Amino acid sequence: MSNIKESLNALMEIDGALGTALVDYESGMVLGTEGGGVDLELAGAGNTEVVKAKMATMDSLGIDGGIEDILITLEKQLHIIRPTTNPSGLFIYLVLDKAKANLALARRKVQGIEASLEI
Repeated sequence: MSNIKESLNALMEIDGALGTALVDYESGMVLGTEGGGVDLELAGAGNTEVVKAKMATMDSLGIDGGIEDILITLEKQLHIIRPTTNPSGLFIYLVLDKAKANLALARRKVQGIEASLEI
């Protein structure tokens, strides 16, 4: 098990990692950040709307289950949003340099860190 700071530091070890945050998607409050690449406070708050919208759409469509992760692909960056299961109500946000990152490995690492997160 790892705390927020340890988890964020581990995420920054992923090849191509530029910045990461742990965000409460109910309030938009950022619980911790490491690195940069973008304004992580603003991005965290803004991406709460992405998570909420996807959850509402899934509910409207009658889709059961949770979101594993959301991938946003930009010209030079990849953004991974992974809601946590325990505790719920949070998500891990990771910004990667598209030219340096291996998406499959990054997603696996985020999954492992999410599973070991302890708050």
